[in-house]
Amino acid sequence: MKVFNGFENLEEISNPVLTIGTFDGVHIGHQKIIEQLNEEAKKIGGESVLFTFYPHPRMVLYPESHGLKLIQTQVEKVDKLRRMGLQNLIIHPFSKEFSRLTAIEFVRDYLVNRLHVKKLVIGYDHQLGKNREGNISFLKEVCETYGFEVIEIHAQEIDEVNISSTKIRRAIENGEIELANSYLDEPFEFFGKVIEGQAIGRDLGFPTANLDIESNIKLIPKTGVYAANVLLPDGSIKEAMMNIGVRPSIGIATNETSIEVHILDFEGDLYGEHITVQLLRRFRGEIKFDSLFELREQLYQDEKDIRDYFSTSH
Repeated sequence: MKVFNGFENLEEISNPVLTIGTFDGVHIGHQKIIEQLNEEAKKIGGESVLFTFYPHPRMVLYPESHGLKLIQTQVEKVDKLRRMGLQNLIIHPFSKEFSRLTAIEFVRDYLVNRLHVKKLVIGYDHQLGKNREGNISFLKEVCETYGFEVIEIHAQEIDEVNISSTKIRRAIENGEIELANSYLDEPFEFFGKVIEGQAIGRDLGFPTANLDIESNIKLIPKTGVYAANVLLPDGSIKEAMMNIGVRPSIGIATNETSIEVHILDFEGDLYGEHITVQLLRRFRGEIKFDSLFELREQLYQDEKDIRDYFSTSH
């Protein structure tokens, strides 16, 4: 997959078959659209293209009140789109100036003059351009003038996409990771940098990798303990237990949410490395402990439960 940041270094794309959207999560609904894109491109000896934006439009248009939390960071989304078989990804910088383009300007200047689009695959409810004036009817009117075909994605499929996105977010927020994973068609994951923590886990015999996800808009699951897989920099996959919670678990809380991963049967220094953590199942909620002894006893129980989970799930 080729990734282009805007149009500055855009290489020529052969007979582009394009769709537009944020594609947060790249879940099973999005995957159907990508499959359709690839099929349509194959028919005309062309290439599939997703035109997306960064930052998310709501972050630019409503900077103080967007309240946005995304299922994927940009890095995670690019990785999954690549694995889905998309051929070209254009990430266009979204700005207030760009948002003022009329629908006809966007179609003419971007889709036609710059991309030379052959087919536009779009949902029945998609709207583009200033004041969201460019709907499916508008696109069907102008496509003949500019020499491209509009393929409308069926209402049922688009509704599935919208429903899936809502259900995934709700499931993650409720800690229902197995349900979210079924919609994503793979585990919900974090990608981040291992940073130094308070070393309480190490002192208790449970050393943890503290994860900085380097994004303030990543959706964080409900606090608690989870079974997880960790993808290490060397490409290996390790089983782990993960804790999401307000630290510390004892004493006075700081209201700072931490993401800590104890990798089972692992010895090594990961400080400064980037790892991917895939959540598999939530085992319990967050508990406040009166002593380090109580915390350690619970960690032993958590480890036993999670080892049992992995031994029976293989």
